[in-house]
Amino acid sequence: MILLLQYTIIFASVLTLVALGGCFSEHSGVINLGLEGIMVMGALGGAMAMNMFSSVSNPFLMILLVCLAAVIFGMLYSCLLAVASINFNADQTLVGTAMNLLATSVAAVMVRAFNSSRNPDDVSTILKYVNQKKLFIVRIGGFEFNWMMLIAVVLLVVMYIILYKTKFGLRLRACGENPQAANSVGIDVYKMRWAGVLISGFLGGLGGITYIMSGVSEWKFEAGVAGFGFLSLAVMIFGQWKPQRIALAAVLFGFFRALSNVYTGIGFLAALNIPSSVYNMLPYIISLVVLAFTSRNSAAPKAEGIPYDKGQR
Repeated sequence: MILLLQYTIIFASVLTLVALGGCFSEHSGVINLGLEGIMVMGALGGAMAMNMFSSVSNPFLMILLVCLAAVIFGMLYSCLLAVASINFNADQTLVGTAMNLLATSVAAVMVRAFNSSRNPDDVSTILKYVNQKKLFIVRIGGFEFNWMMLIAVVLLVVMYIILYKTKFGLRLRACGENPQAANSVGIDVYKMRWAGVLISGFLGGLGGITYIMSGVSEWKFEAGVAGFGFLSLAVMIFGQWKPQRIALAAVLFGFFRALSNVYTGIGFLAALNIPSSVYNMLPYIISLVVLAFTSRNSAAPKAEGIPYDKGQR
C-alpha cells in the first residue's frame, strides 16, 4: 500500500503540473494540445542536464539545474504554438497535434547526437540517470519522497494565487473570455496569450522530467510519455479549469495509473489474474467515462481556440 501511495502521488504531481499548464494556456484563449510534445522536450532537457552535470553531488544544485533545463526546453518548444497560433492565426488543434508528432522524433535525434558526442559508438536514444536520480529522493521508512512532489504542491498554490489573486491573472482570464473587451480597456491580448502559452511550456516541461523520473532510471525517448499529455487535458477538463479541482482530479487519475505499477503486490488484485495491459488502460478508460458525464457542464473559457483579430468587434 505504501508503494501504491508513492506512485499515486508522483503521477498526480505530473498530471497536476501539466494540467495546470494547459489551464493557463486555455485561460489566455489558446488551446494547447501540444502538451504531450512539451513534456517530451522538458524531459529531454532535464535528462540531458542530469547527464552533463553528473559530477554534481549537491541535491539542491542538481534539482535547480535539472528543473531549469526542463523549463527552458519546455518554454522554447511552446514558442512553436505561440508563434503559429497567436501571430499567424493557425489552427490551434493542428499545431498542437503536429508538435506532439514532432517532439519524439526531435528528441530521438538530439539524444543520438548527444550520446555519440560523448561516445562515437553509442547511437542509442536512451539517457541514463541512475545516480543523479538518487539526489531527488529521500527515503522515509518504506516511502520514497521525491522532491518533485513538493515542487508540484508549491507550484499549485503559486499558480492559484497568480490566476485568482493578481491583476495578471484577471487580465489573462479576460483574454480567454472576451479578448475584444479586454483590448478595449488597454490589455495587450497578444502579450497575455504569449504569457499563457509560455507558462504552459514552463509547467509542461517540469511535468515531463517528473514523469520520466517516476519509475526507471533511464528513458528511451522514442517511447514519448505514454499519452500523459492527453491524460492531463482530461484532468484539466474534469477539474473545470480550476487549479484546486485539477489537483483532486489528478489524484484520482494518478491512483488508477499507479495501479498498473503495483497491482501484483496487492493481494486481491493479483488473485484476479487480470492482464497488466488492462491496468495500463484504466486511467484512459476512466477519462472517457468521466468526460462523458461531465463535459456537458463544461466551464471552458468562451474564447478558447478562437484566433484573436484586433479589428473584430
